[in-house]
Amino acid sequence: MAAAAAAAVGGPQPPQPELPAPGLALDKAATAAHLKAALSRPDNRAGAEELQALLERVLSAERPLTAAADGEEAAAAGGGGGPGAAEEEALEWCKCLLAGGGGYDEFCAAVRAYDPAALCGLVWTANFVAYRCRTCGISPCMSLCAECFHQGDHTGHDFNMFRSQAGGACDCGDSNVMRESGFCKRHQIKSSSNIPCVPKDLLMMSEFVLPRFIFCLIQYLREGYNEPAADVPSEKDLNKVLQLLEPQISFLEDLTKMGGAMRSVLTQVLTNQQNYKDLTSGLGENACAKKSHEKYLIALKSSGLTYPEDKLVYGIQEPSAGTSTLAVQGFAGATGTLGQLDSSDEEDQDGSQGLGKRKRVKLSSGTKDQSIMDVLKHKSFLEELLFWTIKYEFPQKMVTFLLNMLPDQEYKVAFTKTFVQHYAFIMKTLKKSHESDTMSNRIVHISVQLFSNEELARQVTEECQLLDIMVTVLLYMMESCLIKSELQDEENSLHVVVNCGEALLKNNTYWPLVSDFINILSHQSVAKRFLEDHGLLVTWMNFVSFFQGMNLNKRELNEHVEFESQTYYAAFAAELEACAQPMWGLLSHCKVRETQEYTRNVVRYCLEALQDWFDAINFVDEPAPNQVTFHLPLHRYYAMFLSKAVKCQELDLDSVLPDQEMLMKLMIHPLQIQASLAEIHSNMWVRNGLQIKGQAMTYVQSHFCNSMIDPDIYLLQVCASRLDPDYFISSVFERFKVVDLLTMASQHQNTVLDAEHERSMLEGALTFLVILLSLRLHLGMSDDEILRAEMVAQLCMNDRTHSSLLDLIPENPNPKSGIIPGSYSFESVLSAVADFKAPVFEPGGSMQQGMYTPKAEVWDQEFDPVMVILRTVYRRDVQSAMDRYTAFLKQSGKFPGNPWPPYKKRTPLHPSYKGLMRLLHCKTLHIVLFTLLYKILMDHQNLSEHVLCMVLYLIELGLENSAEEESDEEDSVCGPERCHDSWFPGSNLVSNMRHFINYVRVRVPETAPEVKRDSPASTSSDSLSSLHSSRRPKVLQRENSGTAQVFSLVAERRKKFQEIINRSSSEANQVVRPKTSSKWSAPGSAPQLTTAILEIKESILSLLIKLHHKLSGKQNSYYPPWLDDIEILIQPEIPKYNHGDGITAVERILLKAALQSRMNKRIIEEICRKVTPPVPPKKVTAAEKKTLDKEERRQKARERQQKLLAEFASRQKSFMETAMDVDSPENDIPMEIATAEPQVSEAVYDCVICGQSGPSSEDRPTGLVVLLQASSVLGQCRDNIEPKKLPITEEEQIYPWDTCAAVHDVRLSLLQRYFKDSSCLLAVSIGWEGGVYVQTCGHTLHIDCHKSYMESLRNDQVLQGFSVDKGEFTCPLCRQFANSVLPCYPGSNVESNLWQRPTNKSIQDLIKEVEELQGRPGAFPVSISSETNLSKEMESVMKDIKNTTQKKYRDYSKTPGSPDNDFLFMYSVARTNLELELIHRGGNLCSGGASTAGKRSCLNQLFHVLALHMRLYSIDSEYNPWRKLTQLVEEMNSQRGNEEQQPEVPVLYHDVTSLLLIQILMMPQPLRKDHFTCIVKVLFTLLYTQAFVALSVKCNEEDRSAWKHTGALKKNACDAEKSYEVLLSFVISELSKGKLYHEEGTQECAMVSPVAWSPESMEKYLQDFCLPFLRITSLLQHHLFGEDLPSCQEEEEFSVLSSCLGLLPAFYQTEHPFISASCLDWPVPAFDIISQWCLEINSFTERHAEQGKALLIQESRWKLPHLLQLPENYNTIFQYYHRKTCSVCTKVPKDPAVCLVCGTFVCLKGLCCKQQSYCECVLHSQNCGAGTGIFLLINASVIIIIRGHRFCLWGSVYLDAHGEEDRDLRRGKPLYICKERYKVLEQQWISHTFDHINKRWGPHYNGL
Repeated sequence: MAAAAAAAVGGPQPPQPELPAPGLALDKAATAAHLKAALSRPDNRAGAEELQALLERVLSAERPLTAAADGEEAAAAGGGGGPGAAEEEALEWCKCLLAGGGGYDEFCAAVRAYDPAALCGLVWTANFVAYRCRTCGISPCMSLCAECFHQGDHTGHDFNMFRSQAGGACDCGDSNVMRESGFCKRHQIKSSSNIPCVPKDLLMMSEFVLPRFIFCLIQYLREGYNEPAADVPSEKDLNKVLQLLEPQISFLEDLTKMGGAMRSVLTQVLTNQQNYKDLTSGLGENACAKKSHEKYLIALKSSGLTYPEDKLVYGIQEPSAGTSTLAVQGFAGATGTLGQLDSSDEEDQDGSQGLGKRKRVKLSSGTKDQSIMDVLKHKSFLEELLFWTIKYEFPQKMVTFLLNMLPDQEYKVAFTKTFVQHYAFIMKTLKKSHESDTMSNRIVHISVQLFSNEELARQVTEECQLLDIMVTVLLYMMESCLIKSELQDEENSLHVVVNCGEALLKNNTYWPLVSDFINILSHQSVAKRFLEDHGLLVTWMNFVSFFQGMNLNKRELNEHVEFESQTYYAAFAAELEACAQPMWGLLSHCKVRETQEYTRNVVRYCLEALQDWFDAINFVDEPAPNQVTFHLPLHRYYAMFLSKAVKCQELDLDSVLPDQEMLMKLMIHPLQIQASLAEIHSNMWVRNGLQIKGQAMTYVQSHFCNSMIDPDIYLLQVCASRLDPDYFISSVFERFKVVDLLTMASQHQNTVLDAEHERSMLEGALTFLVILLSLRLHLGMSDDEILRAEMVAQLCMNDRTHSSLLDLIPENPNPKSGIIPGSYSFESVLSAVADFKAPVFEPGGSMQQGMYTPKAEVWDQEFDPVMVILRTVYRRDVQSAMDRYTAFLKQSGKFPGNPWPPYKKRTPLHPSYKGLMRLLHCKTLHIVLFTLLYKILMDHQNLSEHVLCMVLYLIELGLENSAEEESDEEDSVCGPERCHDSWFPGSNLVSNMRHFINYVRVRVPETAPEVKRDSPASTSSDSLSSLHSSRRPKVLQRENSGTAQVFSLVAERRKKFQEIINRSSSEANQVVRPKTSSKWSAPGSAPQLTTAILEIKESILSLLIKLHHKLSGKQNSYYPPWLDDIEILIQPEIPKYNHGDGITAVERILLKAALQSRMNKRIIEEICRKVTPPVPPKKVTAAEKKTLDKEERRQKARERQQKLLAEFASRQKSFMETAMDVDSPENDIPMEIATAEPQVSEAVYDCVICGQSGPSSEDRPTGLVVLLQASSVLGQCRDNIEPKKLPITEEEQIYPWDTCAAVHDVRLSLLQRYFKDSSCLLAVSIGWEGGVYVQTCGHTLHIDCHKSYMESLRNDQVLQGFSVDKGEFTCPLCRQFANSVLPCYPGSNVESNLWQRPTNKSIQDLIKEVEELQGRPGAFPVSISSETNLSKEMESVMKDIKNTTQKKYRDYSKTPGSPDNDFLFMYSVARTNLELELIHRGGNLCSGGASTAGKRSCLNQLFHVLALHMRLYSIDSEYNPWRKLTQLVEEMNSQRGNEEQQPEVPVLYHDVTSLLLIQILMMPQPLRKDHFTCIVKVLFTLLYTQAFVALSVKCNEEDRSAWKHTGALKKNACDAEKSYEVLLSFVISELSKGKLYHEEGTQECAMVSPVAWSPESMEKYLQDFCLPFLRITSLLQHHLFGEDLPSCQEEEEFSVLSSCLGLLPAFYQTEHPFISASCLDWPVPAFDIISQWCLEINSFTERHAEQGKALLIQESRWKLPHLLQLPENYNTIFQYYHRKTCSVCTKVPKDPAVCLVCGTFVCLKGLCCKQQSYCECVLHSQNCGAGTGIFLLINASVIIIIRGHRFCLWGSVYLDAHGEEDRDLRRGKPLYICKERYKVLEQQWISHTFDHINKRWGPHYNGL
């Protein structure tokens, strides 16, 4: 920071006050103590001066500058000091001085003792995990640190955990932001009372030292800042300065952490104005200070800010100082307005952006208070510190320091005011910043802490004009990117809008300011001030109008647009954030009657702004064609405040509505949007690219709809309820461009629409009318009803998860909140309308989330298609809702066919909006409905069922909402003179329905069929829609011949508009352009029209009845139901009419019409009595026929396609069930391999590639599709019952000592220490870790076919989820993943049957045969010398098997590559597969039968391959263990002779199962059954003996002698060899000769349980010891000879298996208790062979008694393998692991993960722990699971599976209360273990089916 104190004396520097002697400088503590004492005296002036001098010297900021000769290089020099010793020294000094001579740490502790910790105030930065509790929060931004959260009581609250985006601070203890009930234990105590006062002398030094220290820091900041040329500080320079200052700022930060006492001292220092003035004014003699002050002024000036100080001051004080004049001149020029200052840098930006002709528009700056923008005066350290913090773009350290001070109340107020004072400057810096994202986050980090507090916000609003400042700053910010609006009148438009392509909008740079504004508006007191202040409202409306009409879309008519701009994202975001959210904030305070005034204010200024807007864009009555903007925030403000006024404030609607002319203008643009939506969906805008569809979707999307489409529709409803209904209806059809279509003629000319768009535009217009007339969101529904309707609509489209429902339901967005207002009502409504479907699994393994699905009564009564249409983003969702509705009706038996959307009763209208229903009772609509019904009946083109559906819906709405019952007499009175035009007599739908219309004159093209007719002389012309008629004079004679008159929608509309305008203002005439807009009159284009007269003679009722006939396809199908059942008229609600198709709808309408008036009832009956004439034949021209045929053909093709697809799907499903189902044996494809029936033929295989069947031959072998994978599942078995838990505290650790793999490893290495290596490798099995598991899907293929298949895969690299180069492929038939082919051994099944016939040879003969067969080299039908295809394939598959696992899992020999090693590896593969199958069966064979594993097993083929290779290594007959088992050997003198050679492993140390496999694989294949049984019998004798040895070691000396004694007595009995007492006593006596028992000290006896062994417990022990061997042997027998396994109870397992293996003599009686010893069949006298075996052990224990005991084979107690047990609540895992440091790199990993097999903590993707290009997870998966790893990603709660070189995301086993995953913990709700899912995961791990069940695999390139 400064040069060392010693150097201070020498350097070139201005003279300073006298210093203490240099000697003192060295002993800091003494100096400090001396100064403290001096300052403690009552007269401390001398001490103070001395201290000042010392500080001046130590903290002088000029030291680094002297290095540079001239001042310009200040920045470089500032960096030049380096973070060297000087800085350290200065800090040391400060610490010493603060402590006043004592130790600094003691000082810290002393200060902390006085901390009144009422607030937590912990500050955190981005990515920190914090909590938010909505139940306890008062402000929506409330957040808690994890510690406070867990120490508080939030059970049952609505809270979530979140990752902080921008940083934040803990609010615990702050009752302004949260309720006190949620405070944690530490901050509950209001502790100010019991904390003692701070002693004066403790902090005395701090008060002197800190001002200098902070000033020094400020000087550094001034020095370091160099205004760069381009007005953009280069990042590097700023960062350099900041790095240098790191220790100082950290020091300040540490001070703040000392607690309240120190904070209050800092507050004093930072806010004291006198201190600041004295030190920084730049007066006085110190040149350095002067220079520093100048730099400060320059920085101010360059920021476009003036320093409002009297300029002359400088002039007077230092007229001579040359440097200072620069500053003075500078300021004289800087008094201009911001407009000038800004313009310079705006222009060059303009050039760089290349905006072309779109020049930005500057507004005059005259209106606003200029000083807000460009005057700044700093009066304290705090203010200048904040200034530099902003200038340096909010460095994190500074922000943290400023925030750490906030718990001090005085500071909080001062800092907030300072922040507000700098607000404009913050905005300017933000706009220029390159890193605006980071900067935004840091700004919000600060402002959220300040403005969330209502009390504080109110205070600042009152004292500092916070609202004025914010609004002005926002206005200025947006002004920088305005362009001229092109809406409506491009040339003369005066309106300006924001340009959405600007960085400011595109990058959302404005959000920090807007978010602050929204935040303060959420406080009632602040919002009230805003709503009362007329000036502010005017400015704000001015701001909102910048967004009115932005992002204008112009329809491309010729070419496709070249470049699709994506600016619409920016536009929607801007309207939502900058306009809508502040609006919702304001609305939330207008809830009660008392707030009427506010609404009036807003509405008034809103209307003024709208009027200005209409004037600015030069709008008269027609919107410009082919353009649309989705952004009308002024309309929406107006609409939402109207809605609130009526709903909550009981305001009279008419009092806030404008005149008719304004209403007409207001409805134009929202209506234009609705029509454009229909155009976009009709593909009329396709040339504008995809983005226009995107806009249409965003407009209705759930986050936007209630700020966009809902207000628009509401505004249209308001206009419709107040305007003339005929005018409104005709406007709608004109906007939708379908006026020409509404003619009675069968052909028409549409001047504005292509024929292919007509139908969908007509549907659009009718759908819009239906929505307009039936939506009640703002017209009388309560909030709960709205919520319910929204929820039902979403659930009807699809079943939804809880979170997606929350997301999809547009709640009134309370600004900025993650808060859902009324989430309690949310839950209660949800439970009322939906049923919860718990998460389930599907057989394919895909996991479902918990879903909500609508209850039956909801489908029955509440399904509302109108709401669904309004809320669907994708059209397919409407179809989906209808399909689900159809399915419900079919299932519940309510309606079998294809239903129409049901008609739903509506909530009653609020009285203010009654006028809306006049739309249903206006002639224009009735004419349209009549015409459409007629056209549909006559089958005119371009009409769909949808149109009919909507027409009927409108008629029904009209009947439901008809005026009071009309008097039936009225009809008789009504004479012809009442008809003021010959369409309909009145405007009531009920009476108009029965009015017959006889003739209609139409204008048709000359080609039309109607032209031929002669017209009755008396008819007058009628054209429903010909636009040209609007140019004809309107004076037509009226004749009462019943002929309908000319009725033109457009003309009517024009006329009405003109009338209204003339009425409303006389001078308006100059404004109105009477000319019709040019696009309608294209005179040349119109074809010749001629007039024809149609005879109609129908009424709406008669048309309906005919439609009924047409729909049902039967004549006279309609029969009035009330003729049979008069009751119907009394109780009209009949359930049978609720659901159904068009026929039902017509019946329902006719019934309602009859109910409404007796006349109608009579007329319906009359019409039905007349025998209906047949429907007139279709007049179909050739062209129409073509289109009709085309439609029909299309329809049929569609149906065919559906049918095909359905068939395909069902086939696929049934195939999937058979082929893929891993767990159900019933429907498996039976494999024709090694079946046991006696067939004479060879086994036949089908090749799934070429489809041929045939045996496998040597030349063309067939193979099984197999997947080879290394597996360590077996090694994970443990011997304790207690399952291991995932460690969640430091104490819990998991050690792998007791795993099966570890135990076997230890055993092998022990054997290798004392015995001959080659012998050791035959005494055990390996493969517990990294064993190779082989599985098949059961399909076979020719090996040559497979090769060509692989070749084709290699060339087609598209589908690679796998790597073909590694031999991976998917089975061509069932697509199961595989990586090798296992050749099938040729041979007939008969042979195997012969081999199974039992022979009656004695066991001695069989033993000899076995020995001979083993000795014979390669006695194979295939001799190995001749290389056949088969043997080649067998070799290659063996190579594959070896390469499947890593070398370390294959090589256990001391001499690498020794054949013994291969030998060991091969029989271990067999062992691994048998053991794993046993585990898949649950660890025992009680279930019996051929399990699925059996059917899918390839053990038979595998055995052939292994046996073939094992026989290449013949064991020297000398060493063959078989001889030791079956022969008595004479004294082995040879062995005694050479002591130095290591002995062989004693037989009793051999693993019997390994011996079994060795013996069997050494035999020629196929093996004979009696040889197999013989081998098993012999090995059983060894096993039994091992059991005795183990047992004898287990018990204590007394037990042994007792047994020895009892057994000896029975030794001469006849069955002595089969009596376990005798054998046991013999074993004990033999072993007693050696030293095996001698070593037992007292400690071991203590371990053995004192329980005496009863015969039962001994029998159980012996059986348990032998069972694992019997199980494996039975499995092996099952596979080799195809015999089924019997099922049994667990307690009988031993006896059943032993008899199945032929160990039990056939004549054995099972009455008395079963004794395992009866299975023994000794090949040689038992006692001789036992004593021979014991001798080997004795000779070993002579030397190594300790190890001798350790090596005895123990009873195997392995439990099934399990994954670690996980805790119930995810939070316990998360809290422990997410901050845990990695043991390798000692950092906290960015993506921590934990292995679920062994509990190891690893860094996912962490480069820190990478070894030889392998990241840690991949490495661990190889070490722990031989290539399979299962990891839980802590920060995502997701499980990831690594399998070899691929990985996949498996899903989560933790679900929230609603059965949903929370990937990446985005929602942060509490998660709980889902036991079923975890079981499935474990099952897939144990059964090695990850590859088959999970479909989404990708390569990880060793980067995980």
